[in-house]
Amino acid sequence: MTAMAHEPLSQEEVLLEGFLALDTPEGFRAELIEGEIVVTPPPDGDHEDYIGLIVNQVIRRSQTDMQFSGNKGLKLRRGGECPKDHVVPDGTFAPMGLRLYRGAESWMPGDGVAMVMEVTSTKPQADREAKRRCYARAGIPLYLLVDRDTAQVTVFSEPKEDDYREHCARPFGKSVTLPEPFAFDLDTADLL
Repeated sequence: MTAMAHEPLSQEEVLLEGFLALDTPEGFRAELIEGEIVVTPPPDGDHEDYIGLIVNQVIRRSQTDMQFSGNKGLKLRRGGECPKDHVVPDGTFAPMGLRLYRGAESWMPGDGVAMVMEVTSTKPQADREAKRRCYARAGIPLYLLVDRDTAQVTVFSEPKEDDYREHCARPFGKSVTLPEPFAFDLDTADLL
C-alpha cells in the first residue's frame, strides 16, 4: 500500500471547515465574519418587530417588486487573509423578477441582492463595522442598519472596496430615503 502525501491545510481552510461543521443549538446562528466565528442567540421580540415593520413598507411601497428572505446565508468575497465571509443578514431583499432564492443553496453568493438589513442586537459592533465592510466588499448596493442603541436608521450606499462611500443616518421618527430600485422614503415613526 502506498501512502499519498497531502498538502497540509492552511489556517484559512481549517477555519472554514470548522465553521461549516459547526452544530449550533436550535435558534442560534453562526457566521464567519472577517476570519472570526460569531455565534448569536435567537433575537428578542423588539428585534423581530423592527424587521417586520420595515419589510411591510418595502413590500408595499417599493417601485420594484421585492422578494424578502430572513436569515438567508450569503457567501461573500473574501477580505485579506480571511476565508470567504459567510454572513446571515437579518433581511435580504432582491428584485422579484430575479427569483434569486429559487434553487439557491444554504450559502448563496450576494450577486443580485439589492439590499441587506441588520437590526443591532447582542453584538452591535459587528453590524456597525465588520458586516458593513463584508457587504461593501461583496458589492451589495445598499445596507440598511437599524441601530437600537443609538435609535437611528442608516442607509449605506455606493460600495467601493471595503466600505460604502455614502451614508445617510436619521433618528427614529424621521424618514430616510431608500434609493432605486426601492425609491421611497422609509417611515421610522413606528420604531419609537
